[in-house]
Amino acid sequence: MESTTVSVGGMTCAACVRRVENALKEIPGVTEVSVNLATARATLVHEGAWAGVEAVREVVTDSGYEYLGIPDEDREDPITEAREREIRDLTVRFSVGIVLSVLIFLGSMQHWFPFLRDIPHAPLRVVLFFLTIPVIFWVGERFLVGAWKAALQKTSDMNTLVAVGALSAFLYSSGATFFPGFFAAAGVAPHVYFDGAAFIVTLILLGRLLEAKAKGRTSRAIQRLVGLKPKTARVLRGEEETDIPVEAVVPGDRVRVRPGEKIPVDGVVLSGASAVDESMLTGESLPVAKEEGAEVFAATLNRTGTFTFRATRVGKETVLAQIIRLVEAAQGSKAPVQRLADRVASIFVPVVFAIGVVTFVVWMFLVPNPLFSLALLNFVSVLVIACPCALGLATPTAVMVGTGLGAENGILIKGGESLERAGRLTTVVFDKTGTLTKGEPEVTDIIAAPGFVREDVLQAAMSLEVGSEHPLAAAILAGGKAEGLAPHPLEDFEALPGLGARAVLAGNRFLIGNIRLMEQESINLSGLREVGERLSGEGKTSVFLAADGRAAGIIALADALRESAGEAIAALKKMGLQVALITGDNRAAGEAAGRALGIDRVLAEVLPGDKAREIRRLQEAGEVVAMVGDGINDAPALAAADIGIAIGTGTDVAVEASDLTLMRSDLTLVPRAIGLSLATMKVIRQNLFWAFIYNIVGIPVAAGVLYPFFGVLLNPEFAAAAMAFSSVSVVTNSLRLRRVWKNR
Repeated sequence: MESTTVSVGGMTCAACVRRVENALKEIPGVTEVSVNLATARATLVHEGAWAGVEAVREVVTDSGYEYLGIPDEDREDPITEAREREIRDLTVRFSVGIVLSVLIFLGSMQHWFPFLRDIPHAPLRVVLFFLTIPVIFWVGERFLVGAWKAALQKTSDMNTLVAVGALSAFLYSSGATFFPGFFAAAGVAPHVYFDGAAFIVTLILLGRLLEAKAKGRTSRAIQRLVGLKPKTARVLRGEEETDIPVEAVVPGDRVRVRPGEKIPVDGVVLSGASAVDESMLTGESLPVAKEEGAEVFAATLNRTGTFTFRATRVGKETVLAQIIRLVEAAQGSKAPVQRLADRVASIFVPVVFAIGVVTFVVWMFLVPNPLFSLALLNFVSVLVIACPCALGLATPTAVMVGTGLGAENGILIKGGESLERAGRLTTVVFDKTGTLTKGEPEVTDIIAAPGFVREDVLQAAMSLEVGSEHPLAAAILAGGKAEGLAPHPLEDFEALPGLGARAVLAGNRFLIGNIRLMEQESINLSGLREVGERLSGEGKTSVFLAADGRAAGIIALADALRESAGEAIAALKKMGLQVALITGDNRAAGEAAGRALGIDRVLAEVLPGDKAREIRRLQEAGEVVAMVGDGINDAPALAAADIGIAIGTGTDVAVEASDLTLMRSDLTLVPRAIGLSLATMKVIRQNLFWAFIYNIVGIPVAAGVLYPFFGVLLNPEFAAAAMAFSSVSVVTNSLRLRRVWKNR
């Protein structure tokens, strides 16, 4: 079996996904189809002999969608341009729709505005008719087309509800405008709903515009990862050194990397030594020493020395390319959330049609002195009262208030689906480095050997590290300056790659570096070895100092915890959520952080792909999981989690792969974001109740169930008032969220 992936434009909902999947499954030779709404891609599993890509193009086009070709990771995804076109188109249509809707509203409510009262009703209604036509049939074109596609599939969705409501109001109003005598014969004063029809289309189109902008962020995570790849590589072929495009590098090539450059492909060091920043892959804040035989990875940053390595994995085989595929796979594994409004609409719309038909039959054939005009009027009244104006406002207003409150509090929420998932969480998993910690080493302990003074140890270490670019050196310098110390001048300074440095200070020969350097120079560490082992068990890195062949002391460094970490974890536990820690650091560092924060479950030495796998294991056990992270290495896990929460001070890739972004490094925003999600979802459910309760009460009245008892039919004026009041109820309830949240 083989697989082919294509980009498909024009999909807007889960119903579109089903239609595209069902159509593609009919292609000869295709055995399985998976359509990803988030990335707008369809993956076809097929036999070697199949109908081919041209058949895919034909089927996608015939289904009413746009075939955008086969995506290539070395060039821009065609769906990106298609989404940008869609956003521009939606923006123009919404702008036209809102202007025309306001004008139509003014004309429909002329008795409210003194400057319109003298205009005769009949010609004004004709003007309103012509103003409404472009709103219904151009601004709302996607809803009419979507409803038609749903009808062809013998189903209904939100598009059907919008189309039915808008067309019913428009057609009813058109009849009242051009055939007022028909209504007079039924004993009913003609009334127009052009403003309702226009606002239904315009407001729901606004929701589609906001949704399209949110979807665009999904693919941006992939684009940013692709953008991390270096464009060129310095390759040695024979004795000649040339810069070539990174795509031209082949396994076995010798590649040279200088300080400050990114490593272009994966490989193994042949000569030279350096310290490489691999935090984008592992999350480890400290650079990793690289010597002959060590592995290096594409897009990681060479910090200090120059080295030559042999290319082993290039193109799609590099670790970075694997991370890109992990993010794509994790995003694709999320089934699109079926909106509650769509689920209700699939039942509500057929029921409304059935009630309308029954109403017409009863009033046409089963009542004394039946009138066709009255039967038709009641039939249309049922459809008009079912108008989804409040339904169109129910979710967007609550989401806009909720996301606005979040933004004011430093929490960026991508949309309603993110809110819904965040409100159902059971477990929160934190990355360690850069999330629970500051991501930078700090001096934590200074231990002087017998015969040495603590301040002298720190000052000597400062002096030896003053010229180094290593993060540990910067931390030691910062620690010394914080205590009011200054470095002294050195003589005969010599850097020892991968080990440390040596120099003469005030006539004494000093060594500074790791334990390997001390052993290599035969320094007697006596009790300091055991101290170093203890510090290592606490997750700290030890830097040894020796003077004239004697051990002088140890400086311990660690990635310090954020001040807000403990409070945030305590708040999450109080909410009844389980908390776990996941890290690429060594087990000692991970468990030390876990103990300090009261986190029992610690997953250490976990690579990027394994992070996403651990998240999926929790999900398979029935947990709804949030992942909190900040680095590129966290992106697959952020995408795989039910809700990804990124620290905004972290990498762009992590932010784009997440559902919620914290704009400050304040981890107490995590429980606040979850609390806001719970409150917003509660308001959305209340809004949906109010959006439908008027329909549920009004439809039977419109059908005439009260007529035999009280002689009451639903006056269109009251129908308009009910629809307006339902919208006011929804908006007011959404705004109440702001007051409730501020009082927390």
